[in-house]
Amino acid sequence: MTDPVATYPRIVAVVDTPTGGTVSIDGRTTPVEGVDEQAVRKEIHALVTATAIELHRPVRLTTRDSLGEQQFAVHPDGRMEALTLLDEASAVAAPATPAVDEPPASAPAAPMTRAEAKRPTLDDFLQSRPPAPVGPATMGWQAVVRRLTAGLVSPRPSEFELAHRSAIERVQRSLRGPRTVVVINPKGGAHKTTATLLLAATFGTHRGGSTLAWDNNETRGTLGRRAQPARHQNTAVDLLRDLDRFNDVRNARVGDLDNYTRLQGSTQFDVLASDEDAAASSTIDAAAFNELHATLSRFYRVIVVDTGNNMRASNWEAAVAAADQLVIVSTVREDTAASAAWLVDGLTEKGHEAKVRQAITVLASPAKVADPQLHDRLHSHFNSLTRAVLDVPHDPALVDGGTLNFDALSAETREAWLQVTATVADGL
Repeated sequence: MTDPVATYPRIVAVVDTPTGGTVSIDGRTTPVEGVDEQAVRKEIHALVTATAIELHRPVRLTTRDSLGEQQFAVHPDGRMEALTLLDEASAVAAPATPAVDEPPASAPAAPMTRAEAKRPTLDDFLQSRPPAPVGPATMGWQAVVRRLTAGLVSPRPSEFELAHRSAIERVQRSLRGPRTVVVINPKGGAHKTTATLLLAATFGTHRGGSTLAWDNNETRGTLGRRAQPARHQNTAVDLLRDLDRFNDVRNARVGDLDNYTRLQGSTQFDVLASDEDAAASSTIDAAAFNELHATLSRFYRVIVVDTGNNMRASNWEAAVAAADQLVIVSTVREDTAASAAWLVDGLTEKGHEAKVRQAITVLASPAKVADPQLHDRLHSHFNSLTRAVLDVPHDPALVDGGTLNFDALSAETREAWLQVTATVADGL
């Protein structure tokens, strides 16, 4: 560039995931999200260009991503030009504000040296750390060999085990605040309640709690019946009635929620059931959902919402509006798959196209061997509409529709739902 670009304000953009990053302007950090990395970069570019427009001059942008650290000049018209260290060494520093009773210095400040311009920071030091070493194998024949030789022979973990560990790390990653996952399909028997329980169980197991599975059926759902029982029969309707006590931030305690939710033992998540009184006439509408959601988000990091079958119900629409991640569930059957496809059409028509593109689709096998032709058709259809399509196997432990026992599931089923949960976490 002909003219140097000022080093103030200090703008740093970091792209740390394929769907998220941050922009820091003089220490004030703004999270940035998008459906993919290109969308994240466009959002960053828009924010920095807006700063250039406000200042009526180019601004200096430092980017950090998988390619390393780079510097650009961003102009008010949106143009970007690559900068070098020499550009920064000759840049205009932020003007100092002189004291009121002292005249400004007569001699200009000396330009920054190249070493001063590129002085490393703590962030640079931390980002230079090498990746953690891969631990010894704990699965498969590799683990057997290591145990039999007392560690003298320690084969590298298998690709399966490495993928397993990676999935756990993705589930355990820190979030930017409480997140809501909403499981949908307007047809009964589509595996929604099972999916809700298994997502919550996987999040709870690997994140150490702070996870809620919530039955948002406007009347009576089955989530509470399939959960481990509690000493009480209270539901979302009872919590709504007593919600004021939890909105008092000085006296509200998470332990008091135990009188309304049902703890699920070693899987470390809670269940909030829908109304179970067959004679009751009360329902949960959009306003009630929003009140409950606002309060529960103060106590739980991850909320997984099971929905009813009525897309027109106001509480169903409120759940979709609150969702950070939609999970479209279907069995590999013509009827439930057609319902899922109709659901996507309806969401798009209602203006939720971005949430559909970010959604994931879960296909559950209704038998040991699913229809391969239908399976391929479903993958083709939903791969073109949603972020990812994942398969989960048939499991005899889930057939009777009774109380879920996570320990009774096959290793294949638990691994499949770990991969599903990790893909959900990628979108949070």
